[in-house]
Amino acid sequence: MKARVLLVDDETLARERLRQLLRDEVDFEVIGECSDGRGAVEAIGREKPDVLFLDVQMPELNGFEVLEAVGDGVPRVVVFCTAYDQFAVKAFEVHAVDYLLKPFDRERFRMTLERVRQRCGVAERDGGGEGALASQLRGLLADMRVGGKPPERLAVKSSGRILLVKLEDIDWIESADNYVELHVGKETHLLRETMSTLEDRLGGGRFVRISRSTIVNVTRVKELQALFHGDYAVILEDGHRLTLSRNYREGLDYLIGR
Repeated sequence: MKARVLLVDDETLARERLRQLLRDEVDFEVIGECSDGRGAVEAIGREKPDVLFLDVQMPELNGFEVLEAVGDGVPRVVVFCTAYDQFAVKAFEVHAVDYLLKPFDRERFRMTLERVRQRCGVAERDGGGEGALASQLRGLLADMRVGGKPPERLAVKSSGRILLVKLEDIDWIESADNYVELHVGKETHLLRETMSTLEDRLGGGRFVRISRSTIVNVTRVKELQALFHGDYAVILEDGHRLTLSRNYREGLDYLIGR
């Protein structure tokens, strides 16, 4: 019997790529596609797919919120597909069978399909196989970890293309609702990610958070000027002026080398 597959991704090309890779797999049948989280919740409830290929960053609801919304209706096999590797741990916490980091090639996709087949087989034999699944997820998580190093570049979607921005080129980062603005010289790039998530992703070292809405590249800081009530003005090499809030005192300690 064929496994019924639902594809969920806000990028048309990404869905087409998945559909193309699945075309010659006789034991899989694509039953539908969705381009946003709310549509995915409705389709999961309506179609009851066996396998869900799910993007993380989407309009309306993100991938994790989709799974929370469907509750007990979560398909027995979930594969996350995303350009952002910082979501890997959380993906495994919600029992994803694999985590495809974009861009992936045909060989890596075939590895995923083998894991999906194994999971489907386990579910058919024992009605769930949670013990075997937990063991498999621990192995996959070990494969995903590469020393906890921060990424060297950030992938920014813009007008149907993906721009790869080197971290070393970013001067500072500013919050913009559910997005962040990357300030790179005279250019500004919008990245769909929250400040807290990006802060965790960047790790310590080159970047430090100096306020609720600002992260700065420490190598761009030229001068600190004391203000009132424990705040500081942070002057960048290009003359741009930011504010370090007293609530982010650890940022000051880091900048002055304490």
